[in-house]
Amino acid sequence: MSAPDKPGHDLEQRIASRVTDVFIRIGLVVALVLLCYRAISPFLTLLIWSLILAVALYPLHEAVARKVGGRHGLAATLIALLGLALIVAPSAVLMSSLGDSVHQFIRNVQTNSVQVPAPSDAVATWPFVGPKLHSLWSQAHANLPALVQSLQPQLGDLAKSVLGFVGGIGVGLLQFLAAFIIAGVIMAFGEEGAQANIAIFHRVLGKARGAEFAKLSTATVRAVAQGVIGVAFIQAIIVGLCLLVAGIPWPGLLALIVLVLGIAQIPSLIVTVPAIAYLWWTGTHGNFAAIAYTVLLLVAGMADNVLKPLMLGRGVKAPMVVILLGALGGMATAGILGMFVGATLLTLGYKIFMNWVADNPDADGSGDDTPSST
Repeated sequence: MSAPDKPGHDLEQRIASRVTDVFIRIGLVVALVLLCYRAISPFLTLLIWSLILAVALYPLHEAVARKVGGRHGLAATLIALLGLALIVAPSAVLMSSLGDSVHQFIRNVQTNSVQVPAPSDAVATWPFVGPKLHSLWSQAHANLPALVQSLQPQLGDLAKSVLGFVGGIGVGLLQFLAAFIIAGVIMAFGEEGAQANIAIFHRVLGKARGAEFAKLSTATVRAVAQGVIGVAFIQAIIVGLCLLVAGIPWPGLLALIVLVLGIAQIPSLIVTVPAIAYLWWTGTHGNFAAIAYTVLLLVAGMADNVLKPLMLGRGVKAPMVVILLGALGGMATAGILGMFVGATLLTLGYKIFMNWVADNPDADGSGDDTPSST
């Protein structure tokens, strides 16, 4: 038997050594990435939201910085303080009102203080759900605690979920507060951050496409954060405060509904008009006060018509279902803060993907790719 070919054996050994070396390096890099992600994952939503706020507010920061002599640190501090005063504080009031309303409702049910009116006979004639709904409603009217006791397993899980959501609102407000502070720090170093962002896109996509996608990302984040989410959030705060002042029950919950409707581009008059009807139906205010609150709620319900031009745009050219799904999915995953992060990131991903699809070098609109007409 002849001896093995020495040069071929050495080449095989070098290739095996090099492949082993490459796999070890890849394994070390993957392990490092996983460890870094594990360390940063508790703060990931907070950091992403801080970046979104910083990108959305940076034009305002630049305008304020010019007014204060180019002092970017002072400008970022002023914007952060203004955001805390105009957004975080009213949000805390409304969410605290929502929590108080939930706890009060639970106490009222436990003490049989909730008076449920008798159902109309017409309810029983409704198709499919009418008879069952009429029976359930009648039981609630006759003896609400007994009905609650009979539905204890289902209501227990629901109550835990509701109380968990209300408790998570406090955590979300603290995260929102921290996000504003971190966004202020990011804006203070905005020029360096913009250069680093462009450098990352250049490294990933090349100089030609990197600059284009960096510009697209910035424009999409600002359009969604200002033109869609920003308008919806500010209008929800305005409507919620008006409901709170007018003495309408559950102002925090109604403000949250206005927020979701605003993101879906549905007029908040759906909430304010029934609130006005309730105001006049209960008759708890005098005529002058009722008229004043009616005007206030009508103006608050149409505030988006004024806010959209002031917020520098009417949103982004993306399907509204994309924004809405991102908002609802983000809220289900990470609470109130996740609503804004999810809507912005999903819209950004959609825009980048569709831009990539449209920029197909093989689809030149000529040749065999174009279907022939018959």
